[in-house]
Amino acid sequence: MGEVHTGLLQNSGEVTASACDRLLGLLAGQTVRVSRRPIVHAMSPDRLTGVDCHLPSASRSRVRGVGTVLTRCSITGGRVVQGSSYVRIVRATVDRRLPWSHYLARPGVVEVLGKAKAHDLADGFTDEADGHDGMPARRDSPGSPLLDLGAISGRFVDLVQSSPLLDRRAPFKIPRTRLRWVAESGEQGIRFTLRNDRSRTLRLVHGGGFTPSVADLCEDLALHDWLLTTLLVIVERALTGGAPRSEAVARLTPAVDHLLHLWMPAARVDQAFAPLWESLERHPGFTRQWRSLVNRVRDQISMDILTLLTRRGGW
Repeated sequence: MGEVHTGLLQNSGEVTASACDRLLGLLAGQTVRVSRRPIVHAMSPDRLTGVDCHLPSASRSRVRGVGTVLTRCSITGGRVVQGSSYVRIVRATVDRRLPWSHYLARPGVVEVLGKAKAHDLADGFTDEADGHDGMPARRDSPGSPLLDLGAISGRFVDLVQSSPLLDRRAPFKIPRTRLRWVAESGEQGIRFTLRNDRSRTLRLVHGGGFTPSVADLCEDLALHDWLLTTLLVIVERALTGGAPRSEAVARLTPAVDHLLHLWMPAARVDQAFAPLWESLERHPGFTRQWRSLVNRVRDQISMDILTLLTRRGGW
């Protein structure tokens, strides 16, 4: 299970690959992975956070987990930053807490102490995304904190955003989105749910055991969901309220300058997961909606150009 936070990098322009390297150098002596094809993408070294807490469960059982959370940050196209935290949940071999050296030797693994059912933990984790019926997510009893992967992801995004390398003059304001995901083994399938304007959940079933490629898929989905959501917000802001076309086009310009070239779904996803992306393309149809919005933006710009030419006697 994991949680991905995605947002606009707080800088006026695109950040270079070398600057991404410095922004994501969160661990001394560790290498930032930078790729330039098909789009510049930089990934920080993995960081570990030790946890000893209760795990969310649909039945509200008191399930204790001990281990380490694996977190990484990435920057795509010099514009979009993501913080991703995830764990693999396994049953402990003994019913007591072991020395931290045991858990540090198993990075990204949280061991369950006592009895627990996988589906109960999976349902509880996704239900915690925003609670039932739009109510705030519940908290466990005092002194019994729940595993909060979102807080860990958000903290590392904040660390990147606060870097003095950024001028903090973003071209537009847009909130972060968060994708909470659960992956289980079984017959392949995927279910993506919009909880509210900022929160999404993903239930993923795939053959075989867990690999970092699962996290890659979830991060790629979170990136493209944020791009689609952001473009939709920009278009709505520009074209509602009856503003003059020239003013509307001015409001659409940031999308053209900073977003449209970033759409490359599944470009860095393992081919084994390609059928899952294809199912999302059929329903809800990410690329279909993206193209519709892009065409709307371009139509507005084209009409504005035609209007200017007509007024100047160019036609």
